[in-house]
This record gives sequence, C-alpha cells and structure tokens, in this order.
Amino acid sequence: MVLDAPSYPDDQVEAGRVLFSGPAEFRLGVAALEGLPPADRLEVCFAGRSNVGKSSLINALTGRAKLARASTEPGRTRELNYFDIGEGRLYLVDLPGFGYAQVSKTQVAAWQKLIKSYLRGRPSLRRVFLLVDSRRGFMDTDHEIMDLLDGSAVNYQVILTKVDKVPKVEVEKTAAEVAAKLKKRGAAHPVVLQTSSEKGWGIPELRAEIAGFLPPA
Repeated sequence: MVLDAPSYPDDQVEAGRVLFSGPAEFRLGVAALEGLPPADRLEVCFAGRSNVGKSSLINALTGRAKLARASTEPGRTRELNYFDIGEGRLYLVDLPGFGYAQVSKTQVAAWQKLIKSYLRGRPSLRRVFLLVDSRRGFMDTDHEIMDLLDGSAVNYQVILTKVDKVPKVEVEKTAAEVAAKLKKRGAAHPVVLQTSSEKGWGIPELRAEIAGFLPPA
C-alpha cells in the first residue's frame, strides 16, 4: 500500500473513482495562448521535469494505458495537452516537461513563455500538481516553477512519483524534506502526495483530491 497516504472521506474517494471511471478523452494540444479553450470548467494541471512520470500518472489516474503518450525523446512535448474528464466536468492539462531536449534557444523560450503565461493567467485553473521524482527530490527547475507559482498566487501541490522504486525510509526522508521546504512557500498545499503509477499506490487518494474540487454530479 502507499506510504503515509492522506485520509479522505469514503464519499469523496467514491466520487473520485466515479469521475475517473467515466469518459476521458484527449481534446486538443495548445501551442500558443490564443489556442486555449474557453475557461468554462475547472482545470487541474500536471507539471514536472521530463521523465518524472507525468504520462504514466495520467494514464493510471484515468485507468487508460495510452491516453497520455510519453515521448520517446524527453523534452519533446511542445504543447499543453488538454484532456476532457467526465464529459465536460473537468479539464486535466499536461504541461510540457521541464528540462528540455536539445532544441534551439528560441524554441525553449517559446515553451517557457507559453507555460508561464498559462500559469499566471488561467482563471479556471484550480490547482497545479507538481510532480517530483522520489529518487531525486527537488531540483533547480522545481524551485523555479514554485517561485513562479508563489509569485502568481497559484495553488500547487507536490506529488512524489515512483515511490515503489525507493526504500521506504528514503521516501519518508524525501517527503519530510519536501514538506519542510513547502512550509516556506505561500501558495503550496501542505500535504505531499506519494504515488506509484506501476503499483497503483496513491491513485485513489489523488482521484479523491481532484474530485473534492467539483460539485456533486
């Protein structure tokens, strides 16, 4: 079972299960701000370094093996990918991974501008889930995105990924260090979630967390 999983009411866990057992479809990829869909429903987004496991986590969350496709070349995802969850109840947004591939500085600057503009100005964005590899902990790119989120007053929550790959004592140490650092950040949610997409650990809790943002169906 997942380590140190937060507790949610049974009805919220069930609401999360129902939400993510319903339809989940890729809606569109957005390469420029003018391509964003109308902000007519709640959004949550997943951010993190390349190879942190965003695609795997989205697939585990929705119970669909190939909904989000991991690029064969880390850093090559160039768009904000929108997924429609529950037939219009929620947008789940997958941001390009940080730690870009070897592309031009112009292209990197364009990606960064798109991500920063989205995070600063999307009124329907309820929470950013910042994925951090439990084997590595915070890195420079994580601090940079947290600085941006704090400065923009965008609520965010850290998810440790791949906890099945790390001994329990190491996961607990990393989680404690992450939680201590988050106390100094104004926009950070205090609860650090722990997940394993491969084992399914933490997935019901993450579903429940997201379902808690929505009114009853």
